[in-house]
Amino acid sequence: MAVFGTLAWATAFMEAVNSSKAYEDAALNWEGDFYFVIEPGGSIKEPGYTYVDLWHGKCRKVDVVTEADKEKYKPEFVLMASVGTWRKVAEKKVDSIQAIVTRQLKLTGNMGKVMRAVKAAQELVNCVTKVQTEYPE
Repeated sequence: MAVFGTLAWATAFMEAVNSSKAYEDAALNWEGDFYFVIEPGGSIKEPGYTYVDLWHGKCRKVDVVTEADKEKYKPEFVLMASVGTWRKVAEKKVDSIQAIVTRQLKLTGNMGKVMRAVKAAQELVNCVTKVQTEYPE
């Protein structure tokens, strides 16, 4: 089991994405990278940044950086939320697109591009559910 927001978790997520035919089909034309950011709260003292590079149905790279190193990447999109919100999305208690629209997940970047890729976003969440995850409190 990997702790959410760690490199071990990101690597397991990348493996889940790259083994998903459903994601590959849904995201065949997708080109864009993300920071998935965990906001401080509880035991999390500073933001955590998981870099995810998605390209034509595959994940080309993942990395985890600190607040001090966040300039290492310049992703097209940033999705930011508390660990509790990330968990609700991962456990499908909240739909990822609904979470963006209601600002539970705060999106920086072209919302129109994301909204045109709803099926890919849903399949990405399905990949998250395949990763055995421990969430920080």
